[in-house]
Amino acid sequence: MIPLDSISIIFLFALFAVAFLYASVGHGGASGYLALMGLYHVAPETMKPSALMMNIAVSIIAFSQYSRSNSLNKKLFLLLIVGSIPAAYLGAFVTLDATIYKRILAVILLVPIVRLVGFSAKEQPVLRRPNEVLAVFIGLAIGFLSGMIGIGGGILLSPMLLLLGWTDIKQASLISALFIFLNSISGMGGILSKGITVSPTIYIWIAVAVAGGTLGAYFGSKKFNNATLRVMLGVVLLIASIKLFLSA
Repeated sequence: MIPLDSISIIFLFALFAVAFLYASVGHGGASGYLALMGLYHVAPETMKPSALMMNIAVSIIAFSQYSRSNSLNKKLFLLLIVGSIPAAYLGAFVTLDATIYKRILAVILLVPIVRLVGFSAKEQPVLRRPNEVLAVFIGLAIGFLSGMIGIGGGILLSPMLLLLGWTDIKQASLISALFIFLNSISGMGGILSKGITVSPTIYIWIAVAVAGGTLGAYFGSKKFNNATLRVMLGVVLLIASIKLFLSA
C-alpha cells in the first residue's frame, strides 16, 4: 500500500491526469493506472482489483457523457459483449507469474501509447457491415485478456473497430466505454470470488480517478483535444512500459 506522503501526492496527480486523458477518448484508464502502480512497485495482486475498480467508475462516466450526443450501435455492442463478459470472469481466475504479468502489461501499454501520440487507426470513409462471427470472437478474446491482466479492454477494442471500419471514432468511444464498464465488473467479480480483498487506500484513488474522468469525459465528448498533454502521457506510459519489461 502506498503511504499518503509527498511521493503519493505525485502519484495522485498522475492518477488524475491519466483518468482525465483516457476518459477524454472514452476509456476507463486501467492500462494507465496499472502503469503508474507498476512504477510504484505495487504488487500485481493489488494492481488488478485496484485498476478494475477505478475502471468501473471512470468508464460509466465516459459512457454517460458520450451517450448524450451519440446513439449506441446496440447490435454490434451485443455481439462484442456476449462472449466478453463470461471470458473476462474466467480470465480473472488466471494467476500469472509476476515476471510474465509485467511483460504482458508492458506490451499492452504500447497500444494506448500509439493512440495517444496520434498514430491510431483512422476512420474509414464508408463504414462496413460487421462480421457477426468475427465480432463475437474479438469480444471473447479481448474479454479473456482483460480479466487476466486487469483492464477493461477498450484500448484494444477501439483501434480494432476503426481498423475494421465498423464504426466512426465517436461510436467506437461509446461502445468501448460500456464494453469496459461491463468487462471490468465481470473481471472484478472473478477476483472477488477468489477471496481477494481490496485495500482501503483504493477509495482515495477512485475519488481522484472519478474527478479526472468526469472532466476528461466532458471535454472529450465536446471535441476537446490537447495533443501536447496526450503526447506527454504517451511518453510516461512508454517509460513505464520499458521499466516494466526490464524489471520483469
